[in-house]
Amino acid sequence: MNSGYRGRALELLKKYEVNIGDRILVKTKKAIFKGILIPRSEIGDDLHIVIKIDDGYNIGLSVNSIEHIEKIIEGSSKEENSKIIQKIKESLSNLPKVSIISTGGTIASKIDYRTGAVSPALTAEDLYRAIPEIGEIANIKTEILFNLLSENIIPEYWTSMAYAIKKHIDEGAEGIVLTHGTDTMGYTAAALSFSLRNLPIPVILVGSQRSSDRPSSDAYLNLKAAIFTAVKAPFAEVGVLMHASSSDNELIVHRGTRTRKMHTSRRDAFQTINSKPLAKIIGNKIEVYEPYKRRGGELELKAKFDNKVVLIKSFPGIPIEIFDFLIEKKYHGIVIEGTGLGHAPEYIFPAIKRAIENGITVVMTSQCIYGRINMNVYSTGRMLLSMGVIPAEDMLPETALVKLMWILAQTNNKEEIRNLFLTNISGEISERSEYW
Repeated sequence: MNSGYRGRALELLKKYEVNIGDRILVKTKKAIFKGILIPRSEIGDDLHIVIKIDDGYNIGLSVNSIEHIEKIIEGSSKEENSKIIQKIKESLSNLPKVSIISTGGTIASKIDYRTGAVSPALTAEDLYRAIPEIGEIANIKTEILFNLLSENIIPEYWTSMAYAIKKHIDEGAEGIVLTHGTDTMGYTAAALSFSLRNLPIPVILVGSQRSSDRPSSDAYLNLKAAIFTAVKAPFAEVGVLMHASSSDNELIVHRGTRTRKMHTSRRDAFQTINSKPLAKIIGNKIEVYEPYKRRGGELELKAKFDNKVVLIKSFPGIPIEIFDFLIEKKYHGIVIEGTGLGHAPEYIFPAIKRAIENGITVVMTSQCIYGRINMNVYSTGRMLLSMGVIPAEDMLPETALVKLMWILAQTNNKEEIRNLFLTNISGEISERSEYW
């Protein structure tokens, strides 16, 4: 009945006759908290209980600090929950249709509280139980496309995601939410930004830095805000929605071609680079930043990617053999993450020239997070330009990689490749870089 609790924590719950699912009031030595008692993993300690407070935030309370627990509302039975879900479903017919496509990641998983393992949990019923407020704003349809850790996602999966999104748009979706692990979410967002041409509705990628069973989880608020944005946003672009700060008062929608994960664990790990974000979410209000593509249009799907493209970081002592290997293996594209304004050691220039002469497209980006490259300032940059290296302006290296993969799957004409790469297709290039 109190799955996951043991030892001192379980004794405390038995003492006050409370169970998982009950709404309780907890008086500690410093404050009073109200919320729903939720399960814990059995492999966790026995010194804390976890409750979900009214704003969806999970908090852990030390048993040593608890002075009293009072049950406010008994947990609902399965029958009562079913009645609640049925009532919600009956009110959905006139609400905007939002499709939620799961590719995996913490945000779209449920916890086995005996082992701590995760498994997919993305049925509409799961969502309406977890976030009952969405029953007032959206008619949810769900699809589990993959159940992958994001580091295992490869370009072929981007293609599958794009086709799944198109299918849901064709079926009448007015907004798309795609759940994704955070580690490579920026790559996927860029890939979908290029694949989904003339997008008619918002496509919002969302993840969570901390799992739903952790006291500091961001899953609830992120998913709730993503659904809200899919319904209310006036823009029709690919965005990444995550926390704007370590607190819960704001969330940000980053443009799909402009975002990077900047921290391993903070809930505000994602930032917009060299541009403004698409929007800010505060409570039930959405503040949108110009310019953006407005809703409407006829979707054109261009969802192929060339796998034979690599991203290389320039560093002191970089071996020239890297380029020889890529030439030998007949790679089609190389993105160099150069230093400063777009530089690389002069001793690798002959190898770069050989790569270009062998038909490989070479692009230059910068390791610097902010700003843009300018290969006309120093002689080394001008030498690379004269060889045919393409400057990536103020693109993130990962966005440049995805863009080159996408372009090389569309054409093998060198002039077209260069022109497409230097064209701002999905907000990845700006005339003037902005620090926001």
